[in-house]
Order: sequence, then C-alpha cells, then structure tokens
Amino acid sequence: MKRAYLGLLSLLLLGSSACSEPKVSLAKGPREYTDSDYPQVLERWTRSKSLVAISELDTLLTVTATFESWDFRWAYVVKYANDYRLTVEQRRTLLERTLAETQDSHRFYVALYGTKVRWADLTKPQSAWIVRLIDDEGNETAPTSIELIPRPGPLEVRYFPYSTVWRHVFRIKFPTTTPDGRPTISPNARWFGLRFAGAEGNEELRWEIDPNQKTGPVTGRGAAALHPREHL
Repeated sequence: MKRAYLGLLSLLLLGSSACSEPKVSLAKGPREYTDSDYPQVLERWTRSKSLVAISELDTLLTVTATFESWDFRWAYVVKYANDYRLTVEQRRTLLERTLAETQDSHRFYVALYGTKVRWADLTKPQSAWIVRLIDDEGNETAPTSIELIPRPGPLEVRYFPYSTVWRHVFRIKFPTTTPDGRPTISPNARWFGLRFAGAEGNEELRWEIDPNQKTGPVTGRGAAALHPREHL
C-alpha cells in the first residue's frame, strides 16, 4: 500500500512538473491579500520534483519545497491572522517580524521522501543528500541551518498540505549574502533554486524570476492576485 501510494504520488508530481510553472517576483513592498488568496500564493512559491531510477523502477527522491519569500510571508500572515483572530496591532507586529527575517536569510519549507528512511534525514551525517541554494549565474550556497520538524503539527499540515507521515519535513535557511558581501541570489539571475545531490543522483527545484518585476512592489490582480480589502 505504501509503495503504491508513493508511486501514484510520484506520477502526479512528475505530471505537474511538466506543466508551466509561474514566474515569481522577488520584489518587496506592500501587498493587499485576503486569507482566501493563500492557496494561490502557496502554489506560486512551491515546487515539486521526483528523481526516479528507471532501471529499478523506484523513486529515489521526492521533494516539495516552498520558498518563504517576502510575497509568500505577507499572504501567510494574513491567513494566520484571520485563522487565529489576531487584532490589527498583533497582525502588524507579526508581519513586521516575519518580513524582517528576509533581510538576512532565504528560508525554505521542505518535505522529502527517500527510498532509505534513515538516509533521507538532511540533518544526519549519513544523509544520502546535500542541499544547496543555486542560481543560473553560478552561485552555490550551503545552508546555515537545517531544522528537522519531527512531528508536523496543525500549522504545518494546514498551511503546507504536502506535509505527510511519509516524508521528512525541514526548515532550511541560507544566507542572503556571501562572506564578501555578494548576494547569494544574483540580481541578474533568471532563476534560483534548490539542488539535492548525492551518490544516488541529483535533482533541482527551480523558481524562474519574472524579469519585469525584479524591483518595486507587485501591484495588480494579474501579477499577484491582490485584493483591495486587506491592509496591514
């Protein structure tokens, strides 16, 4: 049953990866989301891939990751504030704190499955995989921290519904700049992503950047599914 479930999941993920994925904007600035926008924003900032060994008809790695960008965090806070009935001041404080985290780190929520359970834990020395932040300009950055979430709770399961009992779940943090001050994601990059590599192979998740929205706030419903009814 477990293998059948994972096989079906892999086929679905492979099929979805064949579809055109939306380009994203790293622009900062105010958003006007409502809580109902969250699923669309989550989808925009989430990527999935599977690494399959054709000769063995086995899925070596299935990984899904959400980049917790400025844009994503704004939508997340709006939904969280609505779910937990926060006051306007509480929402404002939470938003300021979560957006401030984007200044010194790029953070990803990652859920993955590997054929060997003990090899799929990225926090262990014997892990089959290493993860790097990459872009098309040749930048490659190691994480500053990888936090295992051993038992995803209601928040993780509700806000990141691809979190399942079959997967290891992590929060992975990368620096925004190198020790010599260069951005780890180049301002000229056409895409950035996560590379998972090891003895069994390698796979990449990529977020293509919209060249028309590299700077300045995103406006207009077509660009960011904004609504004029929610202000923080």
